[in-house]
Amino acid sequence: MKTPLIACLLAATLVACQPAAEPAPAVAPAPAEEAPAQAEPPGMPSHPRLVVDTLDHGAFDLAQQRGHWVVVNFWATWCKPCLKEIPDLTAFDAAREDVQVIGLAYEEIEPADMRAFLENHPAGYPIALLDVYDPPADFDTPRGLPMTYLVDPQGKVAKKYLGPITSQELAADIAAASGG
Repeated sequence: MKTPLIACLLAATLVACQPAAEPAPAVAPAPAEEAPAQAEPPGMPSHPRLVVDTLDHGAFDLAQQRGHWVVVNFWATWCKPCLKEIPDLTAFDAAREDVQVIGLAYEEIEPADMRAFLENHPAGYPIALLDVYDPPADFDTPRGLPMTYLVDPQGKVAKKYLGPITSQELAADIAAASGG
């Protein structure tokens, strides 16, 4: 008789100690043909700037990629879905001359440690290490990983993805945005 009462009191106490929940963001992934690209939140530029030094490919400047689709992928070595994306994004980058992928490692890691990691998980596209305390200002601070932006050939964010993405989804979104 006491056990159910104690369990109820314990449950009520634990619920009362929970911080107030933030309202869930209205993120409803939908196929590109059903919904237009989502507008960026107020204050975020539609044509973001991104200039980063990559580990082995020199400086990467998003503005110099005009004429190409750019996949800006925030990821981390500890993120299992991120690791699953690496071979797919590598193949996508290699297969399409109109696409450039840039990986932005969003974690505290030393360059030597990242290079060692990439020996076992090779990425065929440039990787830049980000300062998690000073991420690129023109992109939302990732609230989860992976987080990917598809930037159109004019430099405008065409779509933002929170969670894993595949090359098939990217190709479909590029085709839909290109009118083909």
